[in-house]
Amino acid sequence: MLIAVFDIGGTSIKYGVVDEQGEILFSSSLHTHAHLGGLQVVRNVIATAKELQRDWPIVGVSVSTAGQVDDRGRVIYASDNIPAYTGLHVQEMITEHLNLPVVVENDANCAAIGEHWKGAAQGIDNFICITLGTGIGGAISLNGKVYTGSAYSAGEIGHMNLYPNGKPCSCGMNGCYEQYASSRALQMLVSDRLNEPLSLTEFFQRIHVNDAQSLQVYERWLDDLTIGLKSIIHFLDPQLVVIGGGISEQGDRFLEAIKDALYPKLMMSHARNVQIKLAEQGNRAQLLGAAQNFFQFKFE
Repeated sequence: MLIAVFDIGGTSIKYGVVDEQGEILFSSSLHTHAHLGGLQVVRNVIATAKELQRDWPIVGVSVSTAGQVDDRGRVIYASDNIPAYTGLHVQEMITEHLNLPVVVENDANCAAIGEHWKGAAQGIDNFICITLGTGIGGAISLNGKVYTGSAYSAGEIGHMNLYPNGKPCSCGMNGCYEQYASSRALQMLVSDRLNEPLSLTEFFQRIHVNDAQSLQVYERWLDDLTIGLKSIIHFLDPQLVVIGGGISEQGDRFLEAIKDALYPKLMMSHARNVQIKLAEQGNRAQLLGAAQNFFQFKFE
């Protein structure tokens, strides 16, 4: 069985063809052109899916997308990164044009499903998946299933309040976690504190040679990151926290720095039991999670 999978982000739409064993047989990407609005984004997905349908014997379509998604595949809330996306019945629109079964799920939830199926969370049913990027995405796996909450918005980790009356956030509130602990927040902190136009790649090069000023900035960011992780771990008591996003490609030294900053903050019982791992599937996690979500979906 082959299905077409899509991961809709604010910058690009990744897509491919996946089989039941989790092999990505084909993959590519296209620009989202988000400024054209949500309807055009979905139309681009439909057009691309039709091309895949001509070239591959696909039997369904599964979509991972930014935004909160209900159990009918409707985007119930999305930020202005994709204008006029909120309210679109993505599942219904694609089904009508392709005459194939379609499922749609939030991208952070798909990342968690993908890491559970083929990545860092294999064999672990209770875990948190956190993605550090422009914002902070989150997903909660309980007893092997993603917990979506009563309004399909569980896992909005990036909008926990870290500092009351802190920096303004795109959600309209102030002091949200992602304003201090995301990759974007680190980039802004680097620019502000070092007063240089450094990329994060250049910044981490300085960390690797123990540059004193850079280490001070890094430790400040790690402190904010792990204060949030402490709250999440104490509240949910997961077996594992999986950390993804482009910054996780810094590898083992990054992972050890997080552990060194986090474990002293935890109560002893949590420090003994929780594992911290970097995501293993990277940008593939959402596509794999979308595929597994389709294979597990109970179609009526």
